[in-house]
Amino acid sequence: MESYAAGETEPPLLEGTIGQTFEATVARHPDREALVEYATGRRWTWAELDRDVDALAVGLRRAGIGKGDRVGIWAPNCAEWTIVQVATAKIGAILVNINPAYRTHELAYALNQSGVRLLISAESFKTSDYRAMVEEVVGDTPVEQVLYLGSEEWAAATVSDPGVTLAELLDEKLSPLDPINIQYTSGTTGYPKGATLSHRNILNNGFFTTELIRFTEEDRLCIPVPFYHCFGMVMGNLGCISHGATMVIPAPGFDPETTLRCVAEERCTGLYGVPTMFIAMQHHPTFAEHDLSSLRTGVMAGSICPVEVMRRCVDDMHMAEVSIAYGMTETSPVSCQTRDDDDLERRTATIGRVHPHVEIKVVDPATGETVPRGTAGELCTRGYSVMLGYWDDPDKTAEAVDPDGWMHTGDLAEMREDGYCNIVGRIKDMVIRGGENIYPREIEEFLYTHPDVEDVQVIGVPDERYGEELAAWVKLREGAEPLDAEGVRAFATGRLAHYKIPRYVLVVEEFPMTVTGKIRKVQMREETTRQLGLEGVGHGAESRA
Repeated sequence: MESYAAGETEPPLLEGTIGQTFEATVARHPDREALVEYATGRRWTWAELDRDVDALAVGLRRAGIGKGDRVGIWAPNCAEWTIVQVATAKIGAILVNINPAYRTHELAYALNQSGVRLLISAESFKTSDYRAMVEEVVGDTPVEQVLYLGSEEWAAATVSDPGVTLAELLDEKLSPLDPINIQYTSGTTGYPKGATLSHRNILNNGFFTTELIRFTEEDRLCIPVPFYHCFGMVMGNLGCISHGATMVIPAPGFDPETTLRCVAEERCTGLYGVPTMFIAMQHHPTFAEHDLSSLRTGVMAGSICPVEVMRRCVDDMHMAEVSIAYGMTETSPVSCQTRDDDDLERRTATIGRVHPHVEIKVVDPATGETVPRGTAGELCTRGYSVMLGYWDDPDKTAEAVDPDGWMHTGDLAEMREDGYCNIVGRIKDMVIRGGENIYPREIEEFLYTHPDVEDVQVIGVPDERYGEELAAWVKLREGAEPLDAEGVRAFATGRLAHYKIPRYVLVVEEFPMTVTGKIRKVQMREETTRQLGLEGVGHGAESRA
């Protein structure tokens, strides 16, 4: 049987714009709670949120921003982020998400590459002085106006004017197929690429992701993942907006104890996170003190989830219906997801099966031929969720999306006989040791069972004899005994094939990560190669990254 599957087609796709869907929810539930900012205690009903969204939309139109204009947002999670997201969608402006971790060089690149006309920015966050960085670069960009959150200019742009309605200022018809969002992918080489997404792309993906965890207006979703990324603004905000569920923002940035306290005090029914977030919460000293009994469900995504972390979500966090989701920014993002009625094995050992209204297949990376089920190959996806393209970069778009509309993910996957899929690594992460193809995830899952290991990442480094050798970065549990390569070898001997046992072990406090919680394995390879003095040795993984 071939590694191909198509998702169910009911319920049908949403065919409206984000603004139309938001307004329909406001009409259904005007007095229900829509948005909570836990850190400040601010709250909005759907009617109140609609009032503030329209006030900003009117302010943007008066500032000359209309359909197709790019509006940048550079800020950590806050209520204003959500308001900006909906307001820009209502007027057809394209929201450009700028990574809060960016610095001046990256900021200038994003502003110039996307052609941002108006930038909405935080003043500062933690050690980042956003205002100083904006003022340093803005003169060399197309930006005409900057609104700092909380400033007098922001207040003026968001004041309600009862004499003017948004409908009076909208002079262009909006289509669900219009581009509405640009998200820069955190590329491992070269400059980031701006994945351009439509109303139809992200509205439907948010809707179906939360549809599969049975969301209704009764749900309250804790969203500690960044809004700048699809996980927060699509699966979180748009998933809630399309169902009338409450969006709960625990803090501007992720803090494990604050998130746990927020879930308990706000009685959240759903919780999102990448595996590193769940690990941090589960290992926090105060974990047992928080009443998480309101939780029912949630989504874990962003990177490979260790099985034991998933089991603790179910057993200790009351998330009996927690879902694993898989995707990428270019596919809005989710392509595969587990279902709430899946057994524990499927919900702990796979990334689920194909999403509604989406097709997936696994192909031989060399030939493009669809491989038999149970065989590893590149995962490809097609359907409404595939991006419009990379902003102003047709060549990169053509490399990623083939003429038949298939998005080539770069991920190595296996489709089981039952249609459920496993990600076995990235094509660029696969280690070739003496002709043996090694998938780091298999070794990571095994080492995670070591009683002293809290988290682990495995990479390939250059080797004169084998081309590549394995190196493991290990984060130990508090109070654990020291661990070295000999200890790992003793633990693995007789349980893993000899060529899968890491030659090198580095004990670390943390892994290099993107702001969305994805491990930067390219950086790990570079650092390990340097630490071990392997520069110029062999023809290892760094040459393929």
